[in-house]
Amino acid sequence: MVHSFQSRFRLNNGVMIPYLGMGVFQVTDQQHVPGAIQKALEVGYRSFDTGAVYNNEKLVGEAIGRSDVARDELFISSKIWNGDQGYDKVLKAFEHTLANLGVDYLDMYLIHWPLAEMYTETWRAMERLYEEKMVRAIGVANFKEHHLANLFVKANVKPAIDQVETHLFLPQNELRTYLAEQGIAHGAWSPLAKGALFQNPVIAEIAKKHGVHVDQVILRWHMERDTITMLRSISAKRMLENTQIFDFALDADDMKRIGQLENGKRVGPDPDDVAFMMASMEKERAMFS
Repeated sequence: MVHSFQSRFRLNNGVMIPYLGMGVFQVTDQQHVPGAIQKALEVGYRSFDTGAVYNNEKLVGEAIGRSDVARDELFISSKIWNGDQGYDKVLKAFEHTLANLGVDYLDMYLIHWPLAEMYTETWRAMERLYEEKMVRAIGVANFKEHHLANLFVKANVKPAIDQVETHLFLPQNELRTYLAEQGIAHGAWSPLAKGALFQNPVIAEIAKKHGVHVDQVILRWHMERDTITMLRSISAKRMLENTQIFDFALDADDMKRIGQLENGKRVGPDPDDVAFMMASMEKERAMFS
């Protein structure tokens, strides 16, 4: 169980990562990014998760660079996009990411999606970056068990984390168990299911019982499960509320009732959706052709 906002999780290589971080997915407006990063730093966030496809790495880097928080206090993560997968492309994309963020190393670098026939070569490049100490930890996102099993056949370094869509409707119980067995951290994106849970009567009852907001119950559930959770908000009020989840705990009955909400519904793409993978690459080609 996580006891405070300052708590950190020890990854399988010993690197410590904050349990709660700020994800900057789709925060692309130049008027919003600097302010959102500044607010997050003031609240106490030290983990920032971005990705090449979000087109905001440079904005994130500029905002962090203007802060007075020391680099070694921050945990900066980014992800390699589908069109940049493959050994040589990864190395080039990584250099671009470092330049955008204005840093000389990353705390964590992830494969964004398990692009078939590519992610094992991509991982080989990631291992090189890790061995050269350009990144402190490497991991994956949106990998199912079969993707991981295939990766393990050729990998020399085991992923430190698998960041997947995880929320009350999609708790990823089987994958969570597998990750624990493999010593891989479970990371969550879209932890609030894009607001789909806010009107749920069960969560509302539990929130009323503890005298907290619905989203705080949901985030507390993630903490009870030892999940590295990425939040997306540009509201200072919401950022602060998201950190105020450590003065209450969900009891066994709460967890049981929440567990019954599972329905397998996703709010994002299925990692096995080949059409999504291909469409994402075609869209990228169109943007830069």
